[in-house]
Amino acid sequence: MSGPTEGEREGKAPTLEKPASAEAGGGLAQSASAARYEPGGGGDAAARRFWSVRRAPATLVAIVLLITSGMLLYDIVSVRATRPVATWRRTLADDFATRELDDPWVAVGAGVAVLVGTWLVVMAVSPGLRALLPMRRDSDLMRSGIERAAAAVILRDRAMEVSGVQAVRVTVGRRRIRAQAEAHFRELDVVRSDLDAVLDHGIKELGLARQPALSVHVRRPARR
Repeated sequence: MSGPTEGEREGKAPTLEKPASAEAGGGLAQSASAARYEPGGGGDAAARRFWSVRRAPATLVAIVLLITSGMLLYDIVSVRATRPVATWRRTLADDFATRELDDPWVAVGAGVAVLVGTWLVVMAVSPGLRALLPMRRDSDLMRSGIERAAAAVILRDRAMEVSGVQAVRVTVGRRRIRAQAEAHFRELDVVRSDLDAVLDHGIKELGLARQPALSVHVRRPARR
């Protein structure tokens, strides 16, 4: 089985990493072969990332607001019922009135407030669900996606079918897919070329909305 060369792959811009080949007169066997391919463009621009419902942050904020507003409302009602102001509210009002801006507790409180506010803003404007890759939309009524871990398993099984591959590890990122394989026989360039073809075909069959870049690295297994 032999795959297409880098020049035959349409829509790809290969960047070859120089392998460790035999030195002149040294007789050393090739130990690694690698290549990187950038996506050829295109893709489904309408398929955006999935938005997380943010249950944990929303629940946390709701609990904090509920407790704070409940305590404040209870104390206000108590004051209206001719009861004394709660100690915690009196202490808090005195601290706000007497503490200087350069007080350590004021600085710590302000820092915590800034961090929490920044975290909430990031949660509000970012989609989340980084582990879910959007797929092409064939209908406006349905959206589909695939988990990165599932895509990695599919591509790993495809790569293991290549002759000469002993072990392979596939990492699926949002923009690049990396495959690191060990070949115990056949020329490394030939194995890597077959992996290029198999993985490229497998990526297309995943039906992703945006074609990710591909990086393939093949080496000999370590001697024991």
